[in-house]
Amino acid sequence: MPTRPLTIPPKLAPSPSPPSTRDSSFVPRREFPYPSNLITSYFLGHHRAGLDKMKQLVSSVELIIECRDYRVPLSSRNPMFEESLREKERLIVYTKRDLAAEELDLKTQETIRKWHRPHQVLFSNSKDRKDVQKIIGYAKGTAATADNMIGSRMLVVGMPNVGKSTLLNAMRRVGTGNSKKAAITGGQPGVTRKISMAVKISDDPLVYLMDSPGVFVPYMPNPQTMLSLALVGCVKDSLLNAATLADYLLFHLNLRDPSLYSGYCSPTNDIMELLTATAKATGRLLKGGSPDFDATAYWLVQRYRAGVLGKFILDDVSETAYQAWLDAEGKQGESKSAAQKRIKEERKLAKMKKRRDAEI
Repeated sequence: MPTRPLTIPPKLAPSPSPPSTRDSSFVPRREFPYPSNLITSYFLGHHRAGLDKMKQLVSSVELIIECRDYRVPLSSRNPMFEESLREKERLIVYTKRDLAAEELDLKTQETIRKWHRPHQVLFSNSKDRKDVQKIIGYAKGTAATADNMIGSRMLVVGMPNVGKSTLLNAMRRVGTGNSKKAAITGGQPGVTRKISMAVKISDDPLVYLMDSPGVFVPYMPNPQTMLSLALVGCVKDSLLNAATLADYLLFHLNLRDPSLYSGYCSPTNDIMELLTATAKATGRLLKGGSPDFDATAYWLVQRYRAGVLGKFILDDVSETAYQAWLDAEGKQGESKSAAQKRIKEERKLAKMKKRRDAEI
């Protein structure tokens, strides 16, 4: 399969020392064969509309709470927020820390905090009351300083499916005792399509929080970043080949610990071997007993997303990683007209593929 060279320096964290259960003869791949036909855009109409509305609201809110997925701390950064929301105080919340808990050590936290100075950074598991209380405490401190007679309004933003709505519901529950969901949540991106009504998260001081649709970047030239975001659920599963996504997961599992999938298959670099063995072990078979590769691939990916098939960070977390990321980001510009033409062509090809699949 044709591959595309990386345009951002490799971001893989060093693999841990081999555990005793690992096959000493097995050698994991050090490079992943990125497909040349991988999508480079997931910038939808409601993304643009949401970003435009955010710009209008900036002057009327006291705080921006930007959510990023802790499993992809670099990949889930949206540079458009830097351009559109930089004039407002911002709290950066790394969500879903429980899904990468094994790497949430003091060194990792401090490194990420250094990336964002002078912005405040918090790490959150929305099911952990103490984590949510810290975020509410920061919001209340900002509100007390603003001393707004009619209450302070704040806005939560982030890439698609990084946990914005889940965080808003948790802040409402912990802050006011109201457990009724104020924002709809879902396992796939695109559930929130517009800026929500203000939801009260504190009575004293009075604080309201607004949810917003996840906003992707117009152009993603780096296939590694696109696959990382897709693996954690920031891109709709239907837009990527299931086996490719599962193969990318296998690549990372092998770099860390192949025994994570030892219940289904011995260590392998061959995704079809893993899918075949897993399909037979879990009963995901088609008529005649042949493996259902797509269903098995998505099942494995969902296991990772749920924290069952390993808990680890996909991006590099080091002192120099953030600046290297910013430097590479600045070199990946594309003219607006070129981007529009490319996205239009990609959408046309996607519609044709959908029609062909429906005819099969």
